[in-house]
Amino acid sequence: MDARTDEELVDALNAGDESAFEALYLRYRDWVVRMAYRFTGNEDDALDALQETFSYVLGKFPGFELRARMTTFLYPAVRNVAIRLRDKRRRFASTEEALAAIAAPAVEADPAREDLAAVVAALPEGQREVVLLRFVDGLELGEIAGALGIPVGTVKSRLHNALRALREDRRARRYFLEDA
Repeated sequence: MDARTDEELVDALNAGDESAFEALYLRYRDWVVRMAYRFTGNEDDALDALQETFSYVLGKFPGFELRARMTTFLYPAVRNVAIRLRDKRRRFASTEEALAAIAAPAVEADPAREDLAAVVAALPEGQREVVLLRFVDGLELGEIAGALGIPVGTVKSRLHNALRALREDRRARRYFLEDA
């Protein structure tokens, strides 16, 4: 693992150090795949999104300036690529693939986790995206705003409305109870 900061790696890559790109790739590849999978629901598409995202990043050099966290820069690229791949797969999905997905054996599930996932999945897309970026990916409100290209006030509003909806749903209510 390269000990240089993201800013140092970007500067090195701008100066022609190809190992800096490899270090950035190794540092963020798992995050990009997880994020892409969140949008596509398909491992192959998530891996394709990884490749396309880092091709896009490489095309920014030389001359790229990192003005926020790397994840804030990467998020819109991953999101756009993954959504395009997801939509493409949906358009060309075969009946055979659909039948295989239906007939797939169920794995042992955690009902509480499935309930929470179902409640989060039922949120409007904008609210769900903000909740996941905040609580799963740990982005700050300003970083979320930057990644989504929306004002911080909109992020706060979406987060507030999403948390209210989660509190009101009986399946997620237990996550909001205070420990006595």
